[in-house]
Amino acid sequence: MAEKEEILLTKDGYYELQERLEYLKTTARREVAEKIKVAREFGDLSENAEYEEAKNEQGFIEGEIVEIEYKLKNAKIIDNKKTPKGVVAVGSSVKLYDPELDEEMEYRIVGSDEVDLDNKLLSNQSPVGQALVGSKVGDKVTVHAPGGDFVLEIRSVK
Repeated sequence: MAEKEEILLTKDGYYELQERLEYLKTTARREVAEKIKVAREFGDLSENAEYEEAKNEQGFIEGEIVEIEYKLKNAKIIDNKKTPKGVVAVGSSVKLYDPELDEEMEYRIVGSDEVDLDNKLLSNQSPVGQALVGSKVGDKVTVHAPGGDFVLEIRSVK
């Protein structure tokens, strides 16, 4: 039997998944059921594009429900209180300095299921995340990225 995959989530990420699951099970299911009902009223289902589209949407919703339930069941919620102060871990907000670009940036390290680069949420499994986890303020880490290696300096960890 395959070993269960551990899904790393922050508390925020866990609650967001719970909210999404609740929305899918209630509102989204109800909306797609109504679309299917309306589409059936158009008659012949074999040539009914609206019916096919609604059934496909229903399949996606059910698939997402199964996926989220799996993630929640196998979730390990990260508790930063157990991480030594000033050490980068999943859940940490990290201020970085890139000497090559003379640029400062800030990211929050999250599990791979919470990644959202537009909102500065960076995976602990990404090249940058892997280089940062376990490092401390003042450390210079080398990131081994597909486009080549580069150095980042850790300015602060929260």
